[in-house]
Amino acid sequence: MFNNALFLVQIAVIAGFSRLVAWLFHKFGQPQVVGEMAAGIALGPTLLGLIAPGTFHALFPPESLGYLNALSQAGLAIFMFLVGVKVDFAEMRRHSSLAVVTSNISIIIPLLMGLALATRLFPRYGSGDPLAFALFIGTAMSVTAFPVLARILTERNLLNTRLGSVAIACAAVDDITAWLLLATIVAITKHDQDARPLWLMFVYVVLYAAGMYALGKFLNWLSHHMHQRKLPLDATLFFVVIALASGGLAEWIGIHALVGAFIAGLVTPRHFRAQLIDKLEAITLLILIPIFFALTGIRTNLLFTGGLTVWLDLGLILLVAMASKWGATMVGAMLKGMEWREACQLGLMMNTRGLVGLVVLSVGQERGILSPQLFSMMVFMALATTFMAAPLMDCIARQKPSAVAA
Repeated sequence: MFNNALFLVQIAVIAGFSRLVAWLFHKFGQPQVVGEMAAGIALGPTLLGLIAPGTFHALFPPESLGYLNALSQAGLAIFMFLVGVKVDFAEMRRHSSLAVVTSNISIIIPLLMGLALATRLFPRYGSGDPLAFALFIGTAMSVTAFPVLARILTERNLLNTRLGSVAIACAAVDDITAWLLLATIVAITKHDQDARPLWLMFVYVVLYAAGMYALGKFLNWLSHHMHQRKLPLDATLFFVVIALASGGLAEWIGIHALVGAFIAGLVTPRHFRAQLIDKLEAITLLILIPIFFALTGIRTNLLFTGGLTVWLDLGLILLVAMASKWGATMVGAMLKGMEWREACQLGLMMNTRGLVGLVVLSVGQERGILSPQLFSMMVFMALATTFMAAPLMDCIARQKPSAVAA
């Protein structure tokens, strides 16, 4: 039975605590989203459940989590829509040579190393289709947190530098590729559970892609007949409806709702980019996304059990994640002529998996690809690679400040 009072208290605690922790992390030079992620973990069994188990179980009883999950899924759909809106195609074209080479290397190498890592992890933690499991581990290794990257660049005044422009372009290519990979994995796993023939799913995907392309053309035509500097509230709602409808259609086809919301953002006219972000981002980031972080934290227990083998596997996951993404990005950037310190900073930024990484992992758990223990280990990897970016970038910048100049 729905408990309205508990539901409101849960939202108040999550939003208030997340904001407090985000403010504290910001004081120590970390992006606020990193603090929000940490707050979500702290509200789970790792901290609150350890020091105050009674409070934890009273505040987050299992039967109440479905309502929070429904709200967070709507928030995630809007968030992924905004991520798609933020993709700057002009910026991608301007740095196309460097961005395409670097981003492709930074996707292919982590994907291949993730596939190799999966052969060790599957016997201990895997279930279902080994191919889907391997592809999922590879995708989780290759993803970059576009929103965290944008915040790092903004807070360090790097957004308008060459490094910032290349990083944004690379992250955009990474995001598009990662979500296409995720859509493929979801289609594979869903096909196992669905009577729909694979060829029919493929036809639906083609029709969906063609329809979204046509919708993008129509929206671009429509944008020339609307006020570009002041987007009406009804028009904002119109785009939200498109994002949710696209997500629902994508889920029905079998490529996941978040992929559909992201594609809706890609086809949205860039004219309305600033207005949509201004109207939708605040409530999404301050209320809805912290709920997702909290639910992730509730499903995550970083107090690992299982002996030395688990810790060795965790260390191997971290090693592969950092070496493949950070290292591959550095190599790709240096091959295109970027100075090594700048390439190192770019690698650190591309190594942040943050919110997008957690979204990908939540899909893996939802589809039964990841065991609870491996999910927690992969969440730890996503957090660690995000936490390390800002302090290491500062360390490199102090060694040679000119390395981050435009």
